[in-house]
This record gives sequence, C-alpha cells and structure tokens, in this order.
Amino acid sequence: MSPAAAPAPTPDPLPAEPEHEVKLTFWDHLRELRKRIMLCLYGVLAGMFAVGYFVERLFHELMKPVIATLPEGHQQIYFTSYIEPMMVYIKVAIYGGVFVSAPWILFQVWQFIAPGLYKRERKVVVPFLFFGTLLFYLGGAFCYWLVMPQAFPAMAAIAADASLAPMLTMSEQLSLVLAMILGFGIVFEVPVIIAFLALVGLVTADGLAKYRRYAIIGNVIAAAIITPTGDPINLAIMAVPMIVFYEIGIILARILGKKKPADAAIEPV
Repeated sequence: MSPAAAPAPTPDPLPAEPEHEVKLTFWDHLRELRKRIMLCLYGVLAGMFAVGYFVERLFHELMKPVIATLPEGHQQIYFTSYIEPMMVYIKVAIYGGVFVSAPWILFQVWQFIAPGLYKRERKVVVPFLFFGTLLFYLGGAFCYWLVMPQAFPAMAAIAADASLAPMLTMSEQLSLVLAMILGFGIVFEVPVIIAFLALVGLVTADGLAKYRRYAIIGNVIAAAIITPTGDPINLAIMAVPMIVFYEIGIILARILGKKKPADAAIEPV
C-alpha cells in the first residue's frame, strides 16, 4: 500500500491588517489629508512659476484648433473687458501648473493611501506613478491633436449660415479647450484606477465583466457630455477609447486582483 501523498503547500494568507499599520484617529486622517492637499497646492504653485513666462505663447497654442475654423481674414479671438486677458493668462498658468505638477499630485495621493496598504500593494508605487502620469499626458495630447481638429469644424458647421458671424471670446474658448483636455486626461486614467481598485480588493475582474454592458452605456453617455458636439464621429473618438480602457482595466484587474485562497487541500491518492 503506497503512502498517502503529502498535501501541497498553500501560500501564506495575507495578514489581517496591513504591515506596520499606524492606527490613526478621524482627526489624524483629516490632518494628513490637509497636509497632502497643501503639498499638492505647493506643487501646482511651483508649476505655475515654471510656465508663467510662457502663458501668452501657451494661450495662442491652445487657441490654434479654434482659430483654424474661423473664416479667412477673420481669424481673431476677442476680449470683452481690459481685465479679461489678464484673467485668461492667470487661468492658463493655473492649468499649466496642474499639468506640470501631475506626477507630484499623484505621488501625494499615493502617500495618503499607502499606510493602509499591504507591503505587496505598496510595491506598485513606481508603475502607478509612471503609467498614471503617462496616460494623463497622453489623454491631453490625444484631445489636442486628434479630437479638437475634428470637433471644432463640426461645431462651426452647425452655424454655417451667411447671416451668422462668429465672435469668440478669450475666456469662453479657453474654458472649453481646457475642459476638454482635462476631461480626456482624466478619462485616460481609467485603467490605472481600475488596476489599483482591483489590487486592494475593491473590485474584481468578474464583477467588472458582469456589468460591461452598463459600463458601455455609461461611457457613451459620459462621452456625449464631455464632447462639445453631438457629431457621431467626435462622439466615437471619445467613447471608443473609454470602452477600450475599461476592457484593459478588466485585464489588469484579472492580473493584479487579489487571489482567492484554495478552497481545500489536495486529496491523497
């Protein structure tokens, strides 16, 4: 009679609490949150100083997709008060500071949530910062070079009437352009966000796949809100990447998500 096979070793379960966890009270969490917010603001302020000298040039670069749609000989952006250009340049500096300091802001977000994570989960800080920053910048670039050249002509075509003449103002057009760029930057963060939520066990790949059809509908609705025109081409340019990123998020959740412990040991032969 052959001896029974020894059961296969099972991996050590995760500890009940994160390693080296520091117990914080509610007010301690508030103080830590305030600290991280202040550090984020300092980063944005430093970014504002970095781009401050170039705000006028940055404004004209941001307005290029808008001006390109105006009639020949009337390619001008207007201001309605003498203070408007100054306020517009300040706004460019603020948003420029946010874009420049994006890695620092993501790092502060990570520092706020890291104490509550396991050691295994804290090891992804470098990929989290790298891909979070990269996708944020790619989203803004995708909007500026691919979406806007399609979106603004479509909007101009709606008002293609001889009795209508555009009189675009600095503040309104800048707000539209910056909102679109920032919106796309945030949308491109979806895979990183899903991957992190799966890593800490808040979502699962099976759960995300189960609600895929609802996510598609939600993505299309969100794309319709973010894109300034109802043109189907522009809507697709926004909605398709959102759906693709959701699917990438499911794949990452399947790879990085917490594994269920073995239900039972291997039975002896």
